[in-house]
Amino acid sequence: MTVLIIPFSINYYFQLELGRKISTSVIRMTAQLALVGLYLQFLFDLNSALLNIVWLAVMLCVGASAIVDSTGLPKKILYFPVLTGLLFGLVPMICLLLIALLKPTPLYSGQYLIPLAGMLLGNSLSGNIIALQRLYTAFKEKKSEYEGALALGASPSFAASPFVRSALQQSFAPIIASMATTGLVTLPGMMTGQILGGVDPMVAIKYQLVILVAIFVMLSISVTTTLLLAIRTTINHSGLVRIAINK
Repeated sequence: MTVLIIPFSINYYFQLELGRKISTSVIRMTAQLALVGLYLQFLFDLNSALLNIVWLAVMLCVGASAIVDSTGLPKKILYFPVLTGLLFGLVPMICLLLIALLKPTPLYSGQYLIPLAGMLLGNSLSGNIIALQRLYTAFKEKKSEYEGALALGASPSFAASPFVRSALQQSFAPIIASMATTGLVTLPGMMTGQILGGVDPMVAIKYQLVILVAIFVMLSISVTTTLLLAIRTTINHSGLVRIAINK
């Protein structure tokens, strides 16, 4: 914790006025991790299928809420598309990893289910945020292009397709860049932890490859589903966009 003097010093020197936020974030992070650690220990010891599924549902709901809140878009309209996107992306990948790769006994073991879900969901949040912001920013900034396509007889979904394509490209860009530089620029946390724990590097690399591919597939499914459902939810039959980005 002593090294936190560095960001606090930068904050003081440049008068960023972030001292309180940094302190609050660090305290919350420490307290939340400690509480989650205690709860997960209880969860793993109990290992109840019902409780594990309930906790997974809580993770999905909180994740969807965090995504919509971060975009500044109306939660009432977009919460269901985002939640559905996360659900469609997470469940198949979790099942595949548990059944085909890890094969825990029982399959619903919280020791495997909860951490895997956390990794997949955590790495999907930023992609969904970027995609939604990009989509509705495009509707705002390129309104004339969209309305022009509608005037020429295009369906709302076809007129919006360039914006959807751009949003997908923007949301995929960070993880594609990360995958391209993994091993040379970055060493993922899970692989590093395994190596520090004494696992053979090649075994750690194999597991990390599987996890990175799973994250990318999860992100692809969740973002695509979210955007398609968002288009259907927020654009009426005449092409009117019901919401606009606030920030």
